[in-house]
Amino acid sequence: MLSFKRWGRILTLVAASFTLAACGVNNIPTYDEQVKSAWSQVENQYQRRADLIPNLVSTVKGYAAHEKDTLIAVTNARAKVGSIQVSQNLLNNPQAMQQFQQAQGELGSALKRLLVVSERYPDLKANQNFLALQSQLEGTENRISVARRDFITATQRYNTEIRTFPGKLWHSFLYSDMTLREVYTATTQDAETAPKVSF
Repeated sequence: MLSFKRWGRILTLVAASFTLAACGVNNIPTYDEQVKSAWSQVENQYQRRADLIPNLVSTVKGYAAHEKDTLIAVTNARAKVGSIQVSQNLLNNPQAMQQFQQAQGELGSALKRLLVVSERYPDLKANQNFLALQSQLEGTENRISVARRDFITATQRYNTEIRTFPGKLWHSFLYSDMTLREVYTATTQDAETAPKVSF
């Protein structure tokens, strides 16, 4: 049978556990996992875009074979994106993250040029396969934008927790190995200006 003193210790430990849980001791790892999850969604949408590109390029090729430079630029940009090794360390390596973002930006630019080229070919614009692929690509670009926004929000929450009270205390005592995360930033020079499309 447990003594009164032992029951007191157990109750104190239980109360301390609830107090620690209520004051945010678990926020930092929780927010870190949200950052990782949000980044996985960004990668997922980039992969969806990369999977659509070969079909789009082959559809355009049939109509606009002499637009070789644009088709090659899209294919090369996709290959460059595919050559970058994506791993868990990407989130912890600002240089690798910047390279990845730059490659994705170049691919986005090449796709914009491809869609502008498609405006010159009325038969291509009317092709059902092209219209379906273009619609899917536009939807994917929107999904990428939403996924990046969610990643930025998750990163901001995590970084704020580490830099403010009481998270700063928990970080220094329990989670000092967890560092601030880099936020997604636009890497293309033309990111601030909308592409011009003439009909």
